[in-house]
Amino acid sequence: MGIQKQFFGNLPDGSAVYRFVMQNASGMTVAILNFGGAIQQILVPDRNGRLSDVVGGYDNVLDYYYGDGYQGALIGRIGNRICRGKFTLEGKEYSLHINNGPNSLHGGKVGFSHKLWEVEPVDGEEPRLVMHYVSPEGEEGYPGTLDVTVTYTLTARNGLSLRYVATTDKTTIVNLTNHCYFNLGGFASGKIFDHVLQLDADTYLPTDETLIPTGELRPVDGTPFDFREPKAVGRDFHADCADLQIAGGYDHCLNFTGGATKEPVCRATLYDPNSGREMKVYTNQHAVQFYSGNFLSNAEHPFKGGYPQNTQNALCLETQHQPDAVNHENFKSVVLQPGEVYDYTTEYVFSVR
Repeated sequence: MGIQKQFFGNLPDGSAVYRFVMQNASGMTVAILNFGGAIQQILVPDRNGRLSDVVGGYDNVLDYYYGDGYQGALIGRIGNRICRGKFTLEGKEYSLHINNGPNSLHGGKVGFSHKLWEVEPVDGEEPRLVMHYVSPEGEEGYPGTLDVTVTYTLTARNGLSLRYVATTDKTTIVNLTNHCYFNLGGFASGKIFDHVLQLDADTYLPTDETLIPTGELRPVDGTPFDFREPKAVGRDFHADCADLQIAGGYDHCLNFTGGATKEPVCRATLYDPNSGREMKVYTNQHAVQFYSGNFLSNAEHPFKGGYPQNTQNALCLETQHQPDAVNHENFKSVVLQPGEVYDYTTEYVFSVR
């Protein structure tokens, strides 16, 4: 199909950022930046065949550099929050950069979202980008040299697959994800309250006032977090629920029923009744952070085409391990040892009803 490499702009230090555009036989188009591995555009048709861009993001590289929200970016070494930015590994305490209230968020001061990644384009019926970054020993306070490869594949079934592979030379922790913001009506179509979401998740993680999990795995039964049957995102959004009130909406980890699987299986379905677009999420991860865009509000960094950032104009489904897992013995371990391979895949598959 051909992979186009387009100059996207220069970072403050002069480094060049490029936009890699992939298209499959069905016409689905995806654009990825080498800066942060950011998913800058996904063009898919609605039920009438009209193409729209269904992900948030920017037209300008400096907005990706200075803007908040981690728009479409790869997140690491640790996605989500670590309490007080501290953890103990093999008897040694490590301290991380504090960048989210009293906690460390999404890798620290300069996480994977703000790194220039090496890119190897591989053309074919299912074009892919093989992106590589080596995080040196001690970067952002983490132990070990972490070698990371993330492969973006535009699949024949109108899917965007992300395979995360990492190895280390020293015991460390890792929890990789992507922070793409979806609005299936098109990123400039307003609130996502009418989107219908189904999640194969039977427990969720309540949090303290700083959005750190308390350690409890609470059943979703009878709570606003029960998406086992499809329901509108906005149906219980304003429910009398302390967890929702603390976060200003959904910003919580939901644990997939039965835990991780060997191969990716469909764990989530998002549907926009207005456009007819549907997105299924296939993954072999343990959990997903469902974030309803509660902090989307930055007048200095409008979205593509100058469209303003507004709360709940998009949502994230970040497949991952549980947040702050290194500080909770009952959570799935995020420890990676030398000789082990961190290897997880998530695919977002688009269709119409």
